[in-house]
Parts: sequence; C-alpha cells; structure tokens
Amino acid sequence: MRTTKMTKAMSIARLFLAPMAALVLAVAAHAATPGIIGNTATGSSSTFNLTAQQGFLNQPDGESVYAWGYGCVAGTVSFAQTVGGATFPGQNCPLMQVPAPTLIVKENQVVTITLTNNLPTAAGSTSILIPDFQVTPSGGTQGLLTMEATPNGGTVTYTFTATMPGTHAYYSGTQGDLQIEMGLYGAIVVLPAAPPTVCGSGLAAQNRAAASYWHEADFRLSTAAYDHAKTCYDREYLFQWSEMDAGIHRTALAQVSDSARIAACATFVAGGALPMGCSLNVPTEPYHPAYFLINGRSMPDLMDANYAAEYPHQPYNGNPHMHPGEQVLVRTIGQGRWEHPFHEHANHVRILARDGNLILSASDQTKLAGLLMFNTDTVPGEAFDGIFYFTARGLNWDPYGHTVNSFSHDPNASLGCTPDAYGYNTGFAANDTAYSGTPNASVATAINYYEWCQDHNKPLEANPFGDVTGGGPATLPNPNIFTNGPWYGGTPYFGPDASLRAQSTLRPTGTYPGSGSAGCVTGGTVATGQPNEPPCTNLQPSNIQANPANERGWAYMWHSHNEREITTNNVFPGGMLMMMLVDSREFVIDESN
Repeated sequence: MRTTKMTKAMSIARLFLAPMAALVLAVAAHAATPGIIGNTATGSSSTFNLTAQQGFLNQPDGESVYAWGYGCVAGTVSFAQTVGGATFPGQNCPLMQVPAPTLIVKENQVVTITLTNNLPTAAGSTSILIPDFQVTPSGGTQGLLTMEATPNGGTVTYTFTATMPGTHAYYSGTQGDLQIEMGLYGAIVVLPAAPPTVCGSGLAAQNRAAASYWHEADFRLSTAAYDHAKTCYDREYLFQWSEMDAGIHRTALAQVSDSARIAACATFVAGGALPMGCSLNVPTEPYHPAYFLINGRSMPDLMDANYAAEYPHQPYNGNPHMHPGEQVLVRTIGQGRWEHPFHEHANHVRILARDGNLILSASDQTKLAGLLMFNTDTVPGEAFDGIFYFTARGLNWDPYGHTVNSFSHDPNASLGCTPDAYGYNTGFAANDTAYSGTPNASVATAINYYEWCQDHNKPLEANPFGDVTGGGPATLPNPNIFTNGPWYGGTPYFGPDASLRAQSTLRPTGTYPGSGSAGCVTGGTVATGQPNEPPCTNLQPSNIQANPANERGWAYMWHSHNEREITTNNVFPGGMLMMMLVDSREFVIDESN
C-alpha cells in the first residue's frame, strides 16, 4: 500500500543561523550502522537472502516517489543479537528498502547472497554487482555484466570471499542507468578478522572507560576499521549519498501501471524473453534530479529515528552523535550518478581507505597517508572510510562554562584541567606522548574529559549582544531575531548547567543550579557568607527555549557543498544536510535500535 505523509509543519529555516548551535531535538535512539549481521562471531560463512521489489519513498515535501529496492525475505530481523557489548532488540527488515539492507560480515568469510526478482514483470531481469571482490554467480540467465534473476520470482546466487575489510558498495548490474536510479543499491561492511590489540589500551581504552562510567553501551561493530593500529575508533556511522530524478520514477510508475503493458507481460513464460509490448522504455537522459538523499532520506526526515514507521522503505537515518574527543568512523558510499562534495563542519575528515584499500605511506607501511579533507567526496560507486573528531580546541574560550571566580554549588564549575602531551585533559602524563602509561582514571569520568586546557577558564564575553566592544571573542545571536526560534538553546556551552556556571551567578547559601536558584544578581552585590562577584552575564535569555534535559551540546551542519543539493524539490532547507550532534559526556547516546 502506498504510504503518504503530511509535510512537516515546523519550519526548520531557523536551524541554519550558525553552524554552531544547540538544538531542541526529540532525538530517538538509533543504531550506529544498522543492517543484517552475518555469522561474524565464529562462522566461516554468512548467507543472505534478498528480494528486489517495488515501493514508495516518502519525502519532506509530502511526495511519495515510486522506487525499486532490494529487501529481505519475510521474517528477516536485523541486529537481533549482541554487538560490541550492546544488545540490539532487532528490527523487521523491510521486503523493499532504499538503500538496500546493509550486509555485515567478517574478513575472509565466504559470503553467499541469493537474490529473488519480485519486481514488476515489465522491469525485466535484475542482478547484483559487488565490484571489490571476485564473485562467482550461479543460476539465473547471462546478462551483460553478470548472471541475472529473471522476472516473476527468478533467482540467482552470488558467492565471494570477503578478502578486504572496510566499506563496500553493491548495486544492480542490469540497466544501471535505470535500476540504480530507481534505488537498487546498498552497502557491505567487512569487519577486520584481527583488529589490533592497541585498541584496547591507551586513549582508546580511556574513551571506553568514560562511556562506561556514564552507562553508555558500546555500539561499535568492531574496535578498529581495519587490521591496522591506526584505525581504532569509538563510534561509527554509515552514509550513502544519492539523488533522484522524480520524472524518471513517474515514467516508470506510469509504464508498469499501464493496462496494455500489464496484459502483454501476463504472457511472459519463465526462462524466455519479455513479450512484445511488455518491456519498459524509460528515458534516463536528460537527467534532472530534484531529491538529494542520505541513506534514502532528505533533511529533516533523516534526523528521525531509524526504522521510524513513517518511512517504511527508508529505515536508515542520518543522525550522527558523538562526545568530545571520540574518534568517529565515517563510512560513506557514493551511490548515485553524481559526485557530491560533502562538507563536515567542525573539523576535517582523515581518509583511511577507499573501497577497502588502506592509504599507507610508501616509505613506512605502519603509517597512514590519507588526506585530511575539508570536503569529502566519492565518485559514483566509490566508498571511503575516514575518521572525524572534535575537541573544541583553539576556540579561545571555555566551552564547559568554568569560571575563575565561581563559588557555585555545582562542583563542575571548578573542575581542573591538566594537559597531556598534546594539551588535552585526558588523565595521561604530560610527557606520555604515546598514551601508553597509566592515566589518572578519574579524569575520564569528568564532564570536561578531553577539554583543551589552554582555553580553560577563558570567558566567552561580558556582553552577549556586543561585538568587539563586548569583549569577544564570540557574539551570541540576538534572541529577538525570529529565525533563531526554539532550535537555538541560548548558549554555546556544553552540558545542562554550563551556561549557569559561566554567568558567575550570585546565589544565597544552600541553593544551586536547578534547585531554587535565586538567579543572577547584577552589580557585584555581596550576599551573606559569599564573596563578591563580577556583574552577571546573561547567556540564556528567558525568551529563548533551552535544550531538553536529554540533549545539550553543539550541532554542526554536515551538508553537500553543492548548494542545490541542500534543497528538496528546489526548496531550502532539505536534501543532503544533517547535523553532527556533539553531546556533553553526561548525556548518554543511545544507539540501540
């Protein structure tokens, strides 16, 4: 049944006043890299059964676009097992989805994929290409590039050995200009057989200790992306970039629904050619895409939960989270016809590999030599793995809201910051350049773990609406500007109480933020039993809505740098645009579905 959706009533133009803003988001739980996990524990082989079927993809403008996609046989459940110490409850895998189910296997396993063709008869045969591996097909009929599954339930099987870790694409090898455009593409993630032991010590172990202290489960598929000591990571996400020309999809729908064509296709005999008048004739040039997708969704839909009911054929979102100091593995595939210049705000991305090929130094194979990219890109069909991290280093102000003069009852107002060899508050000794010693374990549990100590205790500014004369170095948006709206939390500081800590707020004895605070008293008035304080700085005006209790931090736009691609059907904002949410340590990132 065709599922439609009302256009979102809330305008999201307010989201884009500044790339660094605190969001008001009802962020649901989401899996880091959801998919179907093969027999990755001890088995030497993994088997998957997929179908190719038709369906509709919901878009933010209210349109429901006809599409084709690979899906699972009835009853298949994704992530119904424990991964990286976290128990995933499992989700029903759709019979048709875009992108296709992500297939998760282990290096050196023998992988078998059986495809059943349940597309409309007029679509003809279909197939799967897995370009990074030596694939042996069986069954079906010979096509131009591989063996194909014929219409009306024909099957074909593909077998290969997953010799190369990393992120890889799979997609239709039959009339690719139409079938890939219609949605027949997906990802294969190959986990390393022997991830390096170094990922269990040093800074990597410290990050896990911090997560455990805050009762955050481990949602990684592995500890490292490759069998290489420089590919350890703390969190991971998969993004598949694509685009859609709705005109092509409308033409395909009109033709498969045409009564004369349906009658002609009814005479099809298994194993034979399509009858006269049955096959499609869908022009794919000129090409004018109007929908630009990340994981099959456009902004803002991609910020909703994985497996959200309103997207029955688009189960994967584009909603990454992290904590400061974490190494985030970014898995990306260009699945469309165009190259998409994608920009990740807040830092560059270090490219580890392309199509599973590690980029190593020619002179020293123990060192990676991937580019540090301002814009990440892929050509159509290409994948890359990269590492993104964020620490707030060099902002020249304290994002955790510490104040030199604070007498707050909030103990986090006076947390210390002891720099390691690289200037961060990690608990390692300042001369421990390899992070190989025994750190101060209590530092990993602190809210300001991984703070850049050079900026510790530096105020934002005395006047939040000033400019140079306000004392800088940053100027907060005026709360009277409508476009800020409730999406802006009123503070660029981390944590639920950081803005209060930063105000040098004067409070009577026995009160503290969140428990009957007396508010800010201007003019440096002396309260009984308390020292004198400087004038207050109002970093959270009363007419701006604060972030919800379960989500406070920064949101950085990640988006295509081709401006047309951050629209949906030529309306901004939309398209290939998402937010990297950098949460303070005390906020648990739940990726359990």
